[in-house]
Order: sequence, then structure tokens, then C-alpha cells
Amino acid sequence: MHLYEKQSNLKKKVSYEIKKNSEKIPIINIKFINQILDSINISLLVLIFSLFFLSFDSQRKWSNTYKTLSKTRAINNNLVDYISKIEEFYISELESLDIYRKTKPQDLIYLDKIAEEKESLFKKNLSSFIKGFSDSQYQRGY
Repeated sequence: MHLYEKQSNLKKKVSYEIKKNSEKIPIINIKFINQILDSINISLLVLIFSLFFLSFDSQRKWSNTYKTLSKTRAINNNLVDYISKIEEFYISELESLDIYRKTKPQDLIYLDKIAEEKESLFKKNLSSFIKGFSDSQYQRGY
């Protein structure tokens, strides 16, 4: 039983000393400590929000840059396709040059130019009208 009495006595001593120490800290100091902690918390919140918005801005800029780079890559891929098609065409043209023989003036055949007869519009319409009567395309009477 003596052990229990010492423990309870010890508890009373410790609780008494805590009360005594808490009474030593004046209320003004507690208010001052609370103001300091509040200002630290507010500054941390401001810092967190400012970094949050800065990260959004940098993410937006990166997204725009990525979109531009994607468009540029698509254009470059198209250009590479066009260039390869043009190279293929020119290579086939160069290869076909060896097949054909260069002509000489003796190889050419000259044709006489046939003079074209110009028929007047009136004669042309008159002849088609006469043909229409002879083919009974234009009927007389009923």
C-alpha cells in the first residue's frame, strides 16, 4: 500500500508544478506567440497559393508549346513525304533519259502545214438549215 500512496503523491506534485509553470507565463506572451504563429501560417498559405497559380501558368505555357511542337512535327512529316515523292519522280526521270535516244535533224519528219479553211458563221448556219429541210427535220405544214 505504501507504493500506491507514493505514486498518487507524485502525480499531485507533477500536476501542481505544471499549474505553477503555466501561471508563470503571462497572458501577453501567449498572445504574442499566437500572433507569431498566425503570421507564419498566413505567410505559408500565401506562399502555397502563389506557387499553385505559378504552376498553373507554367502548365498552360507548356501545353501551348507542346501543341505548337505537335503541329510542327506533323508539317515536317508531310514535307518529308513530299520530298521523297519528288526525289522518286526525278530519279525515275533521270533513269528514263538513258532509255531514249537523242534525236538528230535527219530523224525528224516534217509535215506540210495544211491550210485551214475558215468558214463564216452565216454559211455554216445556212448549210445546217438546208440540211435540216432535206432531212425533214424542219417539217412544212402539218
